[in-house]
Amino acid sequence: DKAPLSKSLLLVPSAISILLTLLFQHYQKFFTYNLQAIKEEFQIWRLICGRTICLDLKDTFCSSLLIYNFRIFERRYGSRKFSSFLLGAWMLSALFDLLLVEIAQYIFGITINSLPSGFLGPVFALFVPFYSSIPRVQVAQVLGHFSITNKTLVYILGLQLLTSGSYIWILALSGLVSGVCYNSSILKVHRILCVPSWVAKVFSWTLEPVFSSAEPTNEVRVGMGATVDIQRQQRMELLDRQIMMSQVAQMRQQRQQQ
Repeated sequence: DKAPLSKSLLLVPSAISILLTLLFQHYQKFFTYNLQAIKEEFQIWRLICGRTICLDLKDTFCSSLLIYNFRIFERRYGSRKFSSFLLGAWMLSALFDLLLVEIAQYIFGITINSLPSGFLGPVFALFVPFYSSIPRVQVAQVLGHFSITNKTLVYILGLQLLTSGSYIWILALSGLVSGVCYNSSILKVHRILCVPSWVAKVFSWTLEPVFSSAEPTNEVRVGMGATVDIQRQQRMELLDRQIMMSQVAQMRQQRQQQ
């Protein structure tokens, strides 16, 4: 399936993170999310470096798995809309990071000079559309009371990422708030923070040939789409309908058992 942006976010930051951990430890200082240097010395470049590459391999592993699971949004909405969401969430979460740090210092007297590095804000922001638009389907049941769904593993990964650091809750909260704000139809943030069409075309010419999978030759065709992309979109819509019908059937079964 075509998801070049997701694949690039999965491979490139992970590779850089591993290299910084194993071979180039002396360059890690350039990728620390140092809030004090940003506010006092106006080192704005640290916002880009510190909020892109993880310096903790556990965070790298968890965020990579989450990006792999969230690639469904790029396949469903297209690379431009997906990248616009990530860009908007990245910018909004950077602002909310600074606000939450100031609120924590004002209310609780906690001085926070640095936060965990990595592309974590947009990753947490993706939980908003994941919660609201992906149907919940029961896969198994444990001890007769605890249901395991198709979304359980993703939430467990998010919880693991949330508990990996002392101040990562700030990144999680700012990411969730930025995801809600970007998805809000009232604030209209998605109309302001979006990737221009010419930028999307440039990246489609450069990233897509590198990170896109080859078109499958034995792919079963669904629908009457004129292109493979349209047929794949129809297949995703058919799968969504099947999941929703399965969810409705399970709800009816549970009501009959009650």
